[in-house]
Amino acid sequence: MDFGVVLQTNPPAARTVQLAQLAEAHGFSHVWTFDSHLLWEEPYVVHSAILAATRRVMVGPFVTNPATRDWTVTASVFATLNEMYGNRTICGIGRGDSAVRVTNGKPTTMAELRESIHVIRELANSRAVDYRGATLQFPWSRGSELDVWVAAYGPLALKLTGEVGDGFILQLADVDIAAWMIRTVKDAAAAAGRDPESIAFCVAAPMYIGEDAAHMRDQCRWFGGMVGNHVADIVTKYGHHGDVPAALTDYIAGRAGYDYNSHGRAGNDHVDFVPDEIVDRFCILGTAEDHIARLEQLRAIGVTQFAGYLQHDNKEETLRVYGETVIPALSAPITAKR
Repeated sequence: MDFGVVLQTNPPAARTVQLAQLAEAHGFSHVWTFDSHLLWEEPYVVHSAILAATRRVMVGPFVTNPATRDWTVTASVFATLNEMYGNRTICGIGRGDSAVRVTNGKPTTMAELRESIHVIRELANSRAVDYRGATLQFPWSRGSELDVWVAAYGPLALKLTGEVGDGFILQLADVDIAAWMIRTVKDAAAAAGRDPESIAFCVAAPMYIGEDAAHMRDQCRWFGGMVGNHVADIVTKYGHHGDVPAALTDYIAGRAGYDYNSHGRAGNDHVDFVPDEIVDRFCILGTAEDHIARLEQLRAIGVTQFAGYLQHDNKEETLRVYGETVIPALSAPITAKR
């Protein structure tokens, strides 16, 4: 299992770069950042600084969307970063949440998401692509490599992921829900003639090492609110008892609204509807042993990467314990002599 860390690009940018360096030092393989240009600093500028300050971590948005930038511009960013720093970029993409809703926009359609994935991936892999009636290619790009991982919850998005995604991003760590969604993506991949095992499966959730359960829950309750935005869209389309597990949809019954000004922050004041049970199921909280136990369950259902959100007051200690205890426990043992 690989391990990633998900950061917000809050100023000062040097702090984000510092956390990325620390994550690399503790054995994390991926550094992801939010992409919401009004709420936080522009991620790709910060990505360039992270890549310059590190040696091996993969870096990318968690997640970008097809609406806020022309797709060819997005592809150009990745191809340029790959030319500058080697092939160390990765693209997480979804239909759009905070980045589009803060500007009074709305998530893109599935058709737009599908097409954008194709255009971004082809151009960022130094290949030609048909776009708006012309065949386009970066004449300056040689040997660039980019995987595109799709963030999804609902049935249509999961189907699309299985059909075209290099990876699947699920933003919650509930084992039962993750098992259902991974199975759905794999079934869609098989139906499309793809090898389901060729897809990376990334579960993302807040990770907090500690012993004060009440404090950890309060620090991470924002996550249930963030997931609730996507769940609300699903409920609007499919109803509370559609094709999505009730464990995912039922908890938003008390949701009265959402303030994007506190999006993704521990002090979010619009998440009182999220019960402790959901925080415990969606996030990974507790001692190193608690984390290891949940991660072993996730690995057993096919998760290939855990990406931990680090939006809380115990960042450095959580990274340290992961580096010294959790990551080694989930790594294949190697003996010096057999």
